[in-house]
Amino acid sequence: MGSNSTNASVIPNAIRPAAQPVTALLTRAAIFLVVTVKPGPGHRGTIRSFCAGLASIVRAVGSRDVEGGLSCVMGFGSDAWNELFGLVRPKELHVLREIHAGTRHAVSTPGDLLFHIRAERMDLCFELATQIMATLGDAVEPADEVHGFSYFDDRDLIGFVDGTENPSGQAACDAVVVGEEDSAFAGGSYVIVQKYLHDLVGWNALSTETQEGIIGRRKLSNIELDDSVKPSFAHNALTKIVENGKEIKILRDNMSFGRPGHGEFGTYFIGYSRSPRTTEQMLENMFVGQPPGNYDRLLDFSRAVTGCLFFVPPARFLETAGEDLPAAGPVPESARQSDGSLGIGSLKGEIPHE
Repeated sequence: MGSNSTNASVIPNAIRPAAQPVTALLTRAAIFLVVTVKPGPGHRGTIRSFCAGLASIVRAVGSRDVEGGLSCVMGFGSDAWNELFGLVRPKELHVLREIHAGTRHAVSTPGDLLFHIRAERMDLCFELATQIMATLGDAVEPADEVHGFSYFDDRDLIGFVDGTENPSGQAACDAVVVGEEDSAFAGGSYVIVQKYLHDLVGWNALSTETQEGIIGRRKLSNIELDDSVKPSFAHNALTKIVENGKEIKILRDNMSFGRPGHGEFGTYFIGYSRSPRTTEQMLENMFVGQPPGNYDRLLDFSRAVTGCLFFVPPARFLETAGEDLPAAGPVPESARQSDGSLGIGSLKGEIPHE
């Protein structure tokens, strides 16, 4: 995780390429839209042309409520990058690795393009998602779509405040924006998404004290438990990454979602970082344990049903995506699923654990 500790100030803010709105203020509503690219000779051009016009679509929809805080972040999966832009690629972009540890499984699922749409109103998010899909047309097909909401006082459905440790201001930029360690893609960011489903019946059967030990915070006050009483398996203990004596942060914008009539209750995790290794280490600690076996007990009540890693290029990259670029490297047929889509799930590397 050495690249995380690189001093972001080496590239001054004034000349660092403008990032997409990864550090936008948290909102009350969001849509997480993941799609796969269909095979077809014209689809590469369609998507690159779309990239160049995305900002204008966001402005057009957002103008209907200028105080609605509408924003959109677009990310690309590893194989989609090859297909669309060729083999000059971000240094740390790869397919999210699966993690197996006992009954716990961090899955890796198909996903070529990510759209993280945020606003204070769901109708703004809905309209933008509608326009995005209409513009992309037959070039893509949906892999996953989640409509998220902020639950009461920024809590998730298990009753705890989420995103408490997010950095802000310049610290947030330093945590999530690529710098000179990959100068060709400075201003970009990495993002990992996972959809978790909760066993709320089992969770709510626990005492508040037991729940607080699993999370590592007081449920009502949101105060972090003292290290003298916090279990080593607490969620916030295992997801704290320290390198050379310094805590390495990521930026989360998790949202609640669910369908009560279907008994579905969940949290959509989305974590932006300067290097994907930070978030991947968090997942390793959660699912395998630190040390192995000392895993995150929240996983006894929550299971991941999706998992993807994307690179979010700088805004200027999207704006110029429709211009001539080096020819994209071909994606081998073995990388495609039987339906012809980019078989990201079939390329995932696995980390087996007993």
